Amino acid sequence: QERLVESGGGLVQAGASLRLSCKTSRRTFTTNVIGWFRQAPGKGREFVAVPPWRGNSETYADSVKGRFTISRDIANSTVYLQMNSLKPEDTALYLCAANPTPYSDSRKWLSWGLGTQVTVSS
Repeated sequence: QERLVESGGGLVQAGASLRLSCKTSRRTFTTNVIGWFRQAPGKGREFVAVPPWRGNSETYADSVKGRFTISRDIANSTVYLQMNSLKPEDTALYLCAANPTPYSDSRKWLSWGLGTQVTVSS
């Protein structure tokens, strides 16, 4: 199990922006893909985004495409999720995960952070 720590969540109004951070160790950062998922109350974990990997471009869920941007800070072993034009349906616990290979299926990811709550009011 790798250690991942999310931060940056909060309560915002619709249309606002937030930037989430996922901090991990350098070893974890360089040997795994770090992706973002979210889980709304009563629902399963939903894929949100993964960064570019082995020549593939970054990938986003259709529901966030054009509004969210994932990026990597190599110097600080951190992956960010910039979220713009937030909607009430984006309300969820946002979690980052690490795995040697990226999958859209959350069940295939090995290590998880505890998450950071994002609440968007209408």
